[in-house]
Amino acid sequence: MAGGMDYEWRLRLLMAERRLFHTSELAPLLAERGVELSDSQVWRLVTGKPERLNLHTLMVLCDILDCTPNDLIRRVEAPAETKPRRRRAAGETRAADIEPNPARIRPPRRRPRGR
Repeated sequence: MAGGMDYEWRLRLLMAERRLFHTSELAPLLAERGVELSDSQVWRLVTGKPERLNLHTLMVLCDILDCTPNDLIRRVEAPAETKPRRRRAAGETRAADIEPNPARIRPPRRRPRGR
């Protein structure tokens, strides 16, 4: 199998086309329409690729940007392996690379009396 389905989240591009260049400009427009999101939530919505999105929020974004959901979300072909492999830094170990050493339990040393 060559690849599966994936999507491209185009909110940032559509905002730029409408001359909205900062996430702080989007938050009040959302709030006017009843979508209360924190600054960090708005930032993640704009800069990231949401895995879940409330349909009301999607419709409000479409209203603000005068677009359709198809303009915000584009279907793209995903590569066969969707998770990028993380390279390990020099000296970095993974949990799977660690082997436990058996513990040695020794009785406590006795100190000579008189000291």
